[in-house]
Amino acid sequence: MKAVFIVHFGGPRNLQVREVPEPAPGRGEVRIRVRAAGVNFADALMRMGMYPGAPKLPFVPGYEVAGVVDAVGAAVKAWKEGDRVLAATNYGGYSEAVVVKERQAFPIPVDKDFDSAAALAVNYITAYIALVVQANARPGESLFVHGAAGGVGVAAVQLGKLLGLAPLFGTASASKHDFLRREGVAHPIDHRTEDFEEAVRRLTGGRGVDIVMDPVGGESFKKSYRLLAPLGRLICYGFSGAAAGRTRSLLRLGWEFVSTPRFSPTDLMLENRAVFGLHLGRLTGNEKLLGDAMGRLLQWWKDEKISPVVGATFKLEEAGKAHAYLQDRKNIGKVVLVV
Repeated sequence: MKAVFIVHFGGPRNLQVREVPEPAPGRGEVRIRVRAAGVNFADALMRMGMYPGAPKLPFVPGYEVAGVVDAVGAAVKAWKEGDRVLAATNYGGYSEAVVVKERQAFPIPVDKDFDSAAALAVNYITAYIALVVQANARPGESLFVHGAAGGVGVAAVQLGKLLGLAPLFGTASASKHDFLRREGVAHPIDHRTEDFEEAVRRLTGGRGVDIVMDPVGGESFKKSYRLLAPLGRLICYGFSGAAAGRTRSLLRLGWEFVSTPRFSPTDLMLENRAVFGLHLGRLTGNEKLLGDAMGRLLQWWKDEKISPVVGATFKLEEAGKAHAYLQDRKNIGKVVLVV
């Protein structure tokens, strides 16, 4: 079977298709014939050598897939051959077939397609944990989302609207503002031409916002923190500012690290603010949390309360083009590899 490997750290050309033996499911495992695999910014960071905890080279990236069960191991009760499932893979998703534990797979609603299913797991679980678990978001609170037209951004906007958060603020290039307005963002901000901190202060009369979701890092964390209203919560879940290009820049990485704030417990108390860190990959062992989150998300998806947005699809062999497209910030919603 075919699988896409990161063979060296660097640009998108370091993604290479290789022929590898097909995996066989063991006890309590199922094999999924992949129809679609989600592409995440974390995959690009892995390729650039900037993702803590990534496997040793060469390895197959990919955190989520959707497809059809085509083999089951001993003692598997939940699935049979032919079942349509999506799954969290914790690496290995850029493949024609993957093996996962049976509890890592979830049913795809009958009226939903594979591409949309591959856009659900990572982005929506990240947004769910940030807003529901960490921020404990309540109706009427305001939400500001950096990169609101990206994969996690769209998920956060949709969940924020579902949870009754208002108003919604979000950054994106001007060409994506009409899309954000249709999704429910009252105040799109072009981060390329406008200082988001000044814009949000102006729009809120100086109050700031209750919840900020920031995957940028560095100076952005400082500004986002300053925007918090009393009892506000900042969720830091990425460091994309350190990956402005397609290859690693040690100078840029060093600058982003130096400019990242160190939050003082004393200041947090005096200012009545909270800062959360979120790394979904470090939560893979918390099966109850992830299972509960996916259960609610699947029900909301089935009930048409959320709707994953697939902005672009590429063939599995075009993984490098998919990474370039994502890193050039061309995407609206999810980028997906189709098999």
